[in-house]
Amino acid sequence: MTLATTLQHQAAHLGFNRIGITPATPSPTLDAYLAWVEAQHYGEMAYLARPDRVARRQDLSVILPQARSLIMVALDYSTLQPPADLLNDPTRGRISNYAWGVDYHELMTPRLEALAKWLRNHLPPDETMQWRVYVDTGPILERSHAQQAGLGFIGKNTMLIHPKAGSHFFLGEILTTYAFDRYDTPHRATMCGNCTRCLNACPTHAFPQPYVLDARKCISYLTIELKNAIPIDLRPRMGNWVYGCDICQQVCPWNRFAIQTLETDFFPVIADQIAPSLFDLLALTEDTFRERFAQSPILRIGRARLVRNACVAAGNSGQGGFLEILQGLANHDESPLVREHAAWAIRQLTSQD
Repeated sequence: MTLATTLQHQAAHLGFNRIGITPATPSPTLDAYLAWVEAQHYGEMAYLARPDRVARRQDLSVILPQARSLIMVALDYSTLQPPADLLNDPTRGRISNYAWGVDYHELMTPRLEALAKWLRNHLPPDETMQWRVYVDTGPILERSHAQQAGLGFIGKNTMLIHPKAGSHFFLGEILTTYAFDRYDTPHRATMCGNCTRCLNACPTHAFPQPYVLDARKCISYLTIELKNAIPIDLRPRMGNWVYGCDICQQVCPWNRFAIQTLETDFFPVIADQIAPSLFDLLALTEDTFRERFAQSPILRIGRARLVRNACVAAGNSGQGGFLEILQGLANHDESPLVREHAAWAIRQLTSQD
Protein backbone atom coordinates (compact mmCIF):
# COMPACT_ATOMS: atom_id res chain seq x y z
CA MET A 1 0.00 0.00 0.00
CA THR A 2 1.47 3.36 -1.05
CA LEU A 3 1.87 6.31 1.31
CA ALA A 4 -0.76 8.23 -0.65
CA THR A 5 -3.24 5.39 -0.16
CA THR A 6 -2.61 5.12 3.58
CA LEU A 7 -2.91 8.91 3.79
CA GLN A 8 -6.37 8.61 2.25
CA HIS A 9 -7.35 6.07 4.90
CA GLN A 10 -6.05 8.34 7.65
CA ALA A 11 -7.99 11.28 6.23
CA ALA A 12 -11.17 9.18 6.32
CA HIS A 13 -10.34 8.17 9.91
CA LEU A 14 -10.18 11.87 10.82
CA GLY A 15 -13.61 12.41 9.32
CA PHE A 16 -12.85 13.85 5.89
CA ASN A 17 -15.10 12.56 3.12
CA ARG A 18 -12.78 12.89 0.14
CA ILE A 19 -9.10 13.61 -0.44
CA GLY A 20 -6.98 14.34 -3.48
CA ILE A 21 -3.30 15.16 -3.99
CA THR A 22 -1.97 17.47 -6.70
CA PRO A 23 1.41 19.07 -7.46
CA ALA A 24 1.93 22.54 -5.99
CA THR A 25 1.97 24.17 -9.40
CA PRO A 26 0.12 27.33 -10.49
CA SER A 27 -3.64 27.03 -10.81
CA PRO A 28 -4.90 26.45 -14.37
CA THR A 29 -7.50 29.19 -13.75
CA LEU A 30 -4.91 31.76 -12.70
CA ASP A 31 -5.60 33.99 -15.70
CA ALA A 32 -9.32 34.00 -14.90
CA TYR A 33 -8.54 35.06 -11.34
CA LEU A 34 -6.30 37.89 -12.58
CA ALA A 35 -9.07 39.06 -14.93
CA TRP A 36 -11.54 38.92 -12.03
CA VAL A 37 -9.22 41.11 -9.98
CA GLU A 38 -8.76 43.51 -12.89
CA ALA A 39 -12.56 43.85 -13.13
CA GLN A 40 -12.68 44.65 -9.38
CA HIS A 41 -15.33 41.98 -8.79
CA TYR A 42 -13.92 41.51 -5.29
CA GLY A 43 -15.69 44.59 -3.91
CA GLU A 44 -14.48 45.44 -0.39
CA MET A 45 -12.45 42.22 -0.19
CA ALA A 46 -9.31 44.12 -1.19
CA TYR A 47 -7.11 41.44 0.38
CA LEU A 48 -7.93 39.27 -2.65
CA ALA A 49 -6.23 41.80 -4.91
CA ARG A 50 -3.24 42.74 -2.76
CA PRO A 51 0.01 42.32 -4.74
CA ASP A 52 1.52 40.04 -2.09
CA ARG A 53 -1.57 37.79 -2.15
CA VAL A 54 -1.58 37.73 -5.96
CA ALA A 55 2.08 36.69 -5.87
CA ARG A 56 1.25 33.80 -3.54
CA ARG A 57 -1.52 32.55 -5.81
CA GLN A 58 0.82 32.77 -8.79
CA ASP A 59 3.58 30.82 -7.04
CA LEU A 60 2.81 28.66 -3.99
CA SER A 61 6.49 28.56 -3.04
CA VAL A 62 6.11 32.20 -1.96
CA ILE A 63 3.88 30.83 0.82
CA LEU A 64 6.08 27.83 1.57
CA PRO A 65 9.58 27.65 0.08
CA GLN A 66 10.14 24.45 -1.89
CA ALA A 67 6.43 23.59 -1.82
CA ARG A 68 5.87 20.38 -3.78
CA SER A 69 2.35 19.12 -3.10
CA LEU A 70 -1.15 20.20 -2.18
CA ILE A 71 -3.30 17.76 -0.22
CA MET A 72 -6.95 18.78 -0.71
CA VAL A 73 -9.73 17.46 1.52
CA ALA A 74 -13.52 17.78 1.41
CA LEU A 75 -15.94 17.62 4.33
CA ASP A 76 -19.68 17.31 3.62
CA TYR A 77 -21.98 19.64 5.54
CA SER A 78 -25.44 18.87 4.13
CA THR A 79 -27.83 18.03 6.97
CA LEU A 80 -31.55 18.20 6.26
CA GLN A 81 -34.19 20.06 4.28
CA PRO A 82 -36.26 22.25 6.60
CA PRO A 83 -39.94 22.88 5.84
CA ALA A 84 -40.56 25.63 3.29
CA ASP A 85 -42.92 27.40 5.71
CA LEU A 86 -39.98 27.95 8.07
CA LEU A 87 -37.62 29.24 5.38
CA ASN A 88 -40.19 31.54 3.79
CA ASP A 89 -41.68 32.93 7.01
CA PRO A 90 -41.40 36.74 6.56
CA THR A 91 -40.86 37.19 10.30
CA ARG A 92 -37.70 35.05 10.17
CA GLY A 93 -34.28 35.61 8.65
CA ARG A 94 -32.61 32.86 6.65
CA ILE A 95 -29.12 31.58 7.34
CA SER A 96 -27.07 29.69 4.76
CA ASN A 97 -27.06 25.97 5.54
CA TYR A 98 -23.28 25.81 5.96
CA ALA A 99 -23.63 28.02 9.06
CA TRP A 100 -26.39 26.11 10.86
CA GLY A 101 -23.93 24.38 13.16
CA VAL A 102 -20.50 25.02 14.61
CA ASP A 103 -17.79 27.02 12.86
CA TYR A 104 -16.21 24.64 10.33
CA HIS A 105 -12.84 26.38 10.61
CA GLU A 106 -12.59 25.31 14.23
CA LEU A 107 -13.49 21.74 13.36
CA MET A 108 -11.34 21.23 10.25
CA THR A 109 -8.12 23.06 11.11
CA PRO A 110 -6.95 20.78 13.95
CA ARG A 111 -7.81 17.72 11.87
CA LEU A 112 -5.69 19.01 9.00
CA GLU A 113 -2.82 19.64 11.39
CA ALA A 114 -3.23 16.08 12.71
CA LEU A 115 -3.19 14.71 9.16
CA ALA A 116 -0.02 16.67 8.33
CA LYS A 117 1.72 15.40 11.47
CA TRP A 118 0.64 11.84 10.67
CA LEU A 119 2.20 12.19 7.22
CA ARG A 120 5.44 13.60 8.61
CA ASN A 121 5.67 10.72 11.08
CA HIS A 122 5.22 8.16 8.30
CA LEU A 123 7.84 9.50 5.94
CA PRO A 124 11.06 7.56 5.32
CA PRO A 125 13.71 8.26 7.98
CA ASP A 126 15.74 10.47 5.65
CA GLU A 127 12.76 12.63 4.64
CA THR A 128 11.78 15.91 6.24
CA MET A 129 8.65 17.93 5.64
CA GLN A 130 7.33 21.44 6.20
CA TRP A 131 3.70 22.39 5.73
CA ARG A 132 0.99 25.03 5.95
CA VAL A 133 -2.67 24.30 6.70
CA TYR A 134 -5.60 26.40 5.44
CA VAL A 135 -9.39 26.25 5.59
CA ASP A 136 -10.42 28.92 3.05
CA THR A 137 -8.14 31.37 4.84
CA GLY A 138 -5.00 31.26 2.70
CA PRO A 139 -4.00 32.89 -0.59
CA ILE A 140 -4.74 29.74 -2.56
CA LEU A 141 -7.23 29.23 -5.41
CA GLU A 142 -8.48 26.17 -3.60
CA ARG A 143 -11.45 25.26 -5.81
CA SER A 144 -9.22 25.19 -8.86
CA HIS A 145 -6.55 23.16 -7.06
CA ALA A 146 -9.25 20.81 -5.75
CA GLN A 147 -10.40 20.24 -9.33
CA GLN A 148 -6.81 19.42 -10.23
CA ALA A 149 -6.77 16.97 -7.31
CA GLY A 150 -9.83 15.19 -8.70
CA LEU A 151 -12.39 16.42 -6.15
CA GLY A 152 -14.87 17.82 -8.64
CA PHE A 153 -15.49 20.35 -11.39
CA ILE A 154 -16.13 24.08 -11.33
CA GLY A 155 -19.78 24.93 -11.95
CA LYS A 156 -21.18 27.98 -13.69
CA ASN A 157 -21.96 29.31 -10.21
CA THR A 158 -18.19 29.09 -9.48
CA MET A 159 -18.75 26.35 -6.87
CA LEU A 160 -16.79 23.11 -6.84
CA ILE A 161 -19.22 20.31 -7.65
CA HIS A 162 -18.67 16.59 -7.20
CA PRO A 163 -20.87 14.54 -9.55
CA LYS A 164 -21.73 12.10 -6.75
CA ALA A 165 -21.90 14.57 -3.85
CA GLY A 166 -23.07 17.93 -5.19
CA SER A 167 -21.48 21.11 -3.82
CA HIS A 168 -22.42 21.10 -0.13
CA PHE A 169 -18.94 20.50 1.25
CA PHE A 170 -16.07 22.48 2.75
CA LEU A 171 -12.54 22.43 1.40
CA GLY A 172 -9.28 22.45 3.30
CA GLU A 173 -5.69 21.95 2.25
CA ILE A 174 -2.20 21.08 3.35
CA LEU A 175 0.59 22.71 1.38
CA THR A 176 3.71 20.63 1.89
CA THR A 177 7.31 20.33 0.78
CA TYR A 178 6.92 16.56 0.41
CA ALA A 179 6.81 15.25 -3.17
CA PHE A 180 4.57 12.20 -3.63
CA ASP A 181 5.39 9.39 -6.04
CA ARG A 182 2.01 9.83 -7.73
CA TYR A 183 -0.74 12.41 -7.92
CA ASP A 184 -4.44 12.19 -8.54
CA THR A 185 -5.91 12.75 -11.99
CA PRO A 186 -7.60 16.13 -12.46
CA HIS A 187 -11.37 16.08 -12.78
CA ARG A 188 -13.05 17.25 -15.95
CA ALA A 189 -13.10 21.07 -16.04
CA THR A 190 -16.90 21.26 -16.14
CA MET A 191 -20.00 19.08 -16.41
CA CYS A 192 -22.65 21.81 -16.49
CA GLY A 193 -23.59 21.33 -20.12
CA ASN A 194 -26.29 23.76 -21.25
CA CYS A 195 -27.78 24.18 -17.77
CA THR A 196 -28.11 27.79 -16.58
CA ARG A 197 -30.40 27.32 -13.56
CA CYS A 198 -27.97 28.93 -11.13
CA LEU A 199 -27.42 31.95 -13.35
CA ASN A 200 -31.13 32.48 -13.88
CA ALA A 201 -32.11 32.00 -10.24
CA CYS A 202 -29.78 34.60 -8.71
CA PRO A 203 -32.06 37.44 -7.55
CA THR A 204 -29.31 40.05 -7.67
CA HIS A 205 -27.89 38.96 -11.07
CA ALA A 206 -24.46 38.38 -9.57
CA PHE A 207 -23.19 36.32 -12.53
CA PRO A 208 -22.20 38.57 -15.45
CA GLN A 209 -21.37 35.40 -17.37
CA PRO A 210 -20.99 31.68 -16.64
CA TYR A 211 -18.14 30.85 -14.27
CA VAL A 212 -17.76 34.50 -13.21
CA LEU A 213 -19.15 35.89 -9.95
CA ASP A 214 -19.38 39.62 -9.33
CA ALA A 215 -19.09 39.47 -5.55
CA ARG A 216 -20.40 43.03 -5.26
CA LYS A 217 -23.87 41.74 -6.13
CA CYS A 218 -23.75 38.38 -4.34
CA ILE A 219 -26.08 38.07 -1.33
CA SER A 220 -23.43 36.08 0.54
CA TYR A 221 -20.97 38.91 0.04
CA LEU A 222 -23.54 41.57 0.91
CA THR A 223 -24.52 39.88 4.19
CA ILE A 224 -21.09 38.65 5.29
CA GLU A 225 -18.11 40.37 3.67
CA LEU A 226 -19.49 43.86 3.03
CA LYS A 227 -18.68 46.05 6.04
CA ASN A 228 -20.49 49.17 4.93
CA ALA A 229 -23.96 50.00 3.65
CA ILE A 230 -25.68 47.54 1.33
CA PRO A 231 -26.46 49.20 -2.03
CA ILE A 232 -30.05 50.45 -1.92
CA ASP A 233 -30.99 48.95 -5.28
CA LEU A 234 -29.97 45.46 -4.11
CA ARG A 235 -31.77 45.47 -0.76
CA PRO A 236 -35.26 44.60 -2.06
CA ARG A 237 -33.80 41.61 -3.93
CA MET A 238 -32.27 40.04 -0.84
CA GLY A 239 -35.52 38.65 0.54
CA ASN A 240 -35.10 37.42 4.11
CA TRP A 241 -31.46 36.27 3.88
CA VAL A 242 -29.48 37.53 6.88
CA TYR A 243 -26.31 35.43 6.58
CA GLY A 244 -25.18 33.98 3.28
CA CYS A 245 -27.33 32.58 0.49
CA ASP A 246 -27.96 29.09 -0.92
CA ILE A 247 -30.03 29.88 -4.01
CA CYS A 248 -27.48 29.08 -6.73
CA GLN A 249 -26.76 25.76 -5.03
CA GLN A 250 -30.37 24.89 -4.24
CA VAL A 251 -31.34 24.99 -7.91
CA CYS A 252 -28.28 23.02 -9.07
CA PRO A 253 -29.35 19.57 -10.34
CA TRP A 254 -26.14 18.00 -9.05
CA ASN A 255 -27.18 18.71 -5.46
CA ARG A 256 -29.82 16.01 -5.62
CA PHE A 257 -26.78 13.81 -4.92
CA ALA A 258 -25.70 15.79 -1.85
CA ILE A 259 -24.56 13.44 0.90
CA GLN A 260 -25.86 13.93 4.43
CA THR A 261 -22.93 14.67 6.67
CA LEU A 262 -21.91 12.44 9.56
CA GLU A 263 -20.69 15.49 11.49
CA THR A 264 -23.29 15.95 14.20
CA ASP A 265 -21.86 19.39 15.02
CA PHE A 266 -23.16 20.65 11.68
CA PHE A 267 -26.77 19.73 12.46
CA PRO A 268 -29.03 22.49 13.78
CA VAL A 269 -30.54 21.72 17.17
CA ILE A 270 -33.39 24.23 16.96
CA ALA A 271 -35.23 26.03 14.17
CA ASP A 272 -33.66 29.36 15.14
CA GLN A 273 -30.29 28.11 13.89
CA ILE A 274 -31.84 27.83 10.42
CA ALA A 275 -34.17 30.83 10.34
CA PRO A 276 -34.09 32.92 13.53
CA SER A 277 -36.81 35.36 14.50
CA LEU A 278 -36.13 38.78 13.03
CA PHE A 279 -37.50 40.35 16.20
CA ASP A 280 -34.80 38.50 18.16
CA LEU A 281 -32.07 39.59 15.75
CA LEU A 282 -33.19 43.21 15.78
CA ALA A 283 -33.11 43.16 19.60
CA LEU A 284 -29.54 41.85 19.87
CA THR A 285 -27.04 43.71 22.03
CA GLU A 286 -23.29 43.23 21.80
CA ASP A 287 -23.41 40.87 24.77
CA THR A 288 -26.38 38.81 23.60
CA PHE A 289 -24.90 38.60 20.09
CA ARG A 290 -21.59 37.20 21.36
CA GLU A 291 -23.36 34.78 23.67
CA ARG A 292 -25.78 33.49 21.06
CA PHE A 293 -23.27 33.01 18.24
CA ALA A 294 -20.18 32.03 20.23
CA GLN A 295 -19.77 28.70 18.39
CA SER A 296 -21.01 29.89 15.00
CA PRO A 297 -19.23 31.33 11.95
CA ILE A 298 -21.77 34.17 12.23
CA LEU A 299 -19.73 35.53 15.14
CA ARG A 300 -17.10 36.93 12.81
CA ILE A 301 -19.37 39.52 11.14
CA GLY A 302 -20.22 41.21 14.43
CA ARG A 303 -23.50 42.44 15.85
CA ALA A 304 -23.87 45.58 13.70
CA ARG A 305 -23.67 43.75 10.37
CA LEU A 306 -26.08 41.04 11.45
CA VAL A 307 -28.62 43.58 12.70
CA ARG A 308 -28.09 45.57 9.47
CA ASN A 309 -29.03 42.44 7.54
CA ALA A 310 -32.04 41.84 9.77
CA CYS A 311 -33.23 45.39 9.08
CA VAL A 312 -33.15 44.69 5.35
CA ALA A 313 -35.06 41.44 5.82
CA ALA A 314 -37.62 43.24 7.98
CA GLY A 315 -38.00 45.94 5.33
CA ASN A 316 -38.67 43.24 2.74
CA SER A 317 -41.15 41.40 4.97
CA GLY A 318 -44.25 43.54 4.46
CA GLN A 319 -44.90 43.13 8.20
CA GLY A 320 -45.88 46.37 9.93
CA GLY A 321 -45.27 44.75 13.28
CA PHE A 322 -41.56 45.49 12.88
CA LEU A 323 -42.05 49.26 12.81
CA GLU A 324 -41.76 49.89 16.53
CA ILE A 325 -38.47 48.05 17.02
CA LEU A 326 -37.11 49.54 13.80
CA GLN A 327 -37.98 53.03 15.03
CA GLY A 328 -35.98 52.40 18.17
CA LEU A 329 -32.98 51.26 16.13
CA ALA A 330 -33.25 54.16 13.67
CA ASN A 331 -33.34 56.71 16.48
CA HIS A 332 -31.08 55.26 19.16
CA ASP A 333 -28.77 52.49 17.97
CA GLU A 334 -25.11 53.24 18.55
CA SER A 335 -24.18 51.99 15.08
CA PRO A 336 -24.69 54.42 12.17
CA LEU A 337 -24.86 51.36 9.91
CA VAL A 338 -27.81 49.96 11.84
CA ARG A 339 -29.57 53.33 12.06
CA GLU A 340 -29.42 53.89 8.31
CA HIS A 341 -30.71 50.43 7.41
CA ALA A 342 -33.45 50.62 10.03
CA ALA A 343 -34.60 53.93 8.55
CA TRP A 344 -34.65 52.35 5.09
CA ALA A 345 -36.70 49.42 6.37
CA ILE A 346 -39.24 51.84 7.91
CA ARG A 347 -39.60 53.63 4.58
CA GLN A 348 -40.09 50.31 2.82
CA LEU A 349 -42.82 49.19 5.22
CA THR A 350 -44.65 52.49 5.37
CA SER A 351 -44.59 52.95 1.60
CA GLN A 352 -46.54 49.69 1.29
CA ASP A 353 -49.47 51.03 3.37
